[in-house]
Amino acid sequence: MNDSSQPRDTRSDDGSSQDFSHLSARLAVGDSEPDRHLAMELVRVTEAAAIAGGAWVGMGDKLTADGAAVDAMRSLLDTVNLNGIVVIGEGEKDEAPMLFNGERVGNGTGPEADVAVDPIDGTRLTALGYNNALAVLAVAERGTMFDPSAVFYMDKLVTGPEAADLVDLRLPVKQNLHLIAKAKNKRISQVNVCVLDRPRHSKLVDEIREAGARVRFIMDGDVAGGIAAAREGSGVDVLMGVGGTPEGIITACAIKAVGGVIQGRLAPVDDDEAQKALDAGHDVSRILTTEELVTSDNCYFAATGITDGDLLRGVRYQGDKVTTQSMVMRSKSGTVRIIDAEHQARKWESYTRK
Repeated sequence: MNDSSQPRDTRSDDGSSQDFSHLSARLAVGDSEPDRHLAMELVRVTEAAAIAGGAWVGMGDKLTADGAAVDAMRSLLDTVNLNGIVVIGEGEKDEAPMLFNGERVGNGTGPEADVAVDPIDGTRLTALGYNNALAVLAVAERGTMFDPSAVFYMDKLVTGPEAADLVDLRLPVKQNLHLIAKAKNKRISQVNVCVLDRPRHSKLVDEIREAGARVRFIMDGDVAGGIAAAREGSGVDVLMGVGGTPEGIITACAIKAVGGVIQGRLAPVDDDEAQKALDAGHDVSRILTTEELVTSDNCYFAATGITDGDLLRGVRYQGDKVTTQSMVMRSKSGTVRIIDAEHQARKWESYTRK
C-alpha cells in the first residue's frame, strides 16, 4: 500500500532532510542498535541516489550514472544518525573512490552498524533505459553481515514464504521447482523462474524448461529479481542462478523483512578467488542460509526505483517536480512500506545532470 500518511518531502538546498530531523534527534548517541525511525532516514538516501542516477537513464553512460548516484548517496549518508562501516560497497570490482569496503559512513552518532550499498543495482539497465534499476541500501547491527572475502559471485535460490522450508539449493532444479509449485498450489507450467541472462546459465535454463516451468530473463539487477521472487503478486516465483555475492547479502536483509528464503553457495570464478575463500575460512560447498548471510534480527532495507520495474516505478522528471517511488523495510517489525514522494527539482540541482 502507499504510505500516504507520510508528510511530503522537503529538503534544504544541499539535499539534507528537514521534515524528519526531529525523529533523527530521538536516536540517542551511543544507542546499541538501530532505531525504528532510521528506516525513514535511509529511504531519503536511496531517493537521492535514484534522482541523481536517474538523470542519466538512456544516455548510454553507465559510469557517469553510477558516479552521480555514488556522490549523492555518500553525501546524504553523512546526514544520517549512524556510526556505520561499509561492509558491502562499490568495492574492488568497481574501483570506487568512495563507498568502498571499510569506509565509515553516517554522522558518527547513533548505533554501530554494518552498511551495504548499491547506489545503482543495474548500471547497464540505467544506461540503456531498461527496467528494474534500483538504488539500494541495507543496514544491520554491527558485525552481522556475512563477509564474502572478495568472492564476487554466488549461486542463489530465492523464493517466498510458502516454499521457504521446502527448497534446498542442493536438490535438482526440477525437484525444487515441483516443491515450489506444490507449495503455491500451481501447475508447474505456471511457475515463473527469474534468471540472469548469462551464457553460464544455459544448462540451468534447459533444466527449468525440461521441468515444465517458464524462464523470465533479466539483464541485470538481481536484487530486484530476488525480492520479486519473495513478494506475492510480483509474477515471479523463484530466482535461480549465479549472481553477485554483495547483492545476495543485500537481498537477505530484505528477505528477513518480507519473509521467504535466500540460499547461497559461493561460486569463485577462478583458482585465485577459490584460494581467497579458503584462506578466509570459507567452505565453498556450504549452503549459506538467510540467517547466515545476515544474522541480525534488526536490519533495514531501502530501495528507490530508477527505472520502472517489477518492484517499483522509476524516477519521473517534469518541470520543477521529481517523483520517486521507494520501498523501505525493517525486519524486526516485518514492516514493508511503499512510499510515493514528490521533490522540488531545484532543490536537487547539485546532484542532477546539467
